[in-house]
Amino acid sequence: MSNLRAMMREQDLYAPVKALLERQGYTVKGEVGAVDIVARRGDDPPVIVELKLRFSLALFHQAVARLSITDAVYIAACRPRGRTARRALRDNLALCRRLGLGLITLSADGRAEVHCDPGPYVPRQSAPRRARLLREFERLQGDPNTGGSTRRGIVTVYRQDALACAAHLADHGTGKGAEVARATGVARATRIMADNHYGWFLRVERGVYALSEQGRAALPAQVSAPCGQTPKDRDESCNSVLDTDRRFS
Repeated sequence: MSNLRAMMREQDLYAPVKALLERQGYTVKGEVGAVDIVARRGDDPPVIVELKLRFSLALFHQAVARLSITDAVYIAACRPRGRTARRALRDNLALCRRLGLGLITLSADGRAEVHCDPGPYVPRQSAPRRARLLREFERLQGDPNTGGSTRRGIVTVYRQDALACAAHLADHGTGKGAEVARATGVARATRIMADNHYGWFLRVERGVYALSEQGRAALPAQVSAPCGQTPKDRDESCNSVLDTDRRFS
């Protein structure tokens, strides 16, 4: 089958996958019991391939069930196309590796490509990513967000620090970045005010900043002390300004 447009049924995937396995010395038969493809080579454990036109949760369920028969289980599907194709292939490949499954895709020219073979998978944990997550957890004051919320309205450590700087300027007026950092305990206060991602700060001169009207409007009316004074104060301030946020921490 040379044109993927002609592959309208799962059985259209059979011929290229069978040819791939036969080139490796396997004897291949289709629809053996409830299995789409079974391949044998000498005394090796049987190889099972489940066919689907596209990736789906049902395909993974089916393949995982076949692991009770043999460790050599592949899923075969048409290679994703379109704008999200690369990400779809990457995500499904990662899932196959996690589950110990092999992955075969069929390209537009009918070529069968093996992306990974079945086998036990030991994920490589990222120490830097874990450290960033734990650092964010420790620095986030209180519990200002509801789990499961979308990214819109999420209060981050960066936003809490920016609120602390804004609250300090609201109470004490124009100030140097170093002074704001000491008063609020926000070590990166100068950088936050210089970057001014929220439009809350005005640069008066080098290293000296004031609160903009936008920043004043963002602060709760009841705040009369720095947002970072106590966890309770910071939580109340941050929860009252839930709007579109960006991840800068």
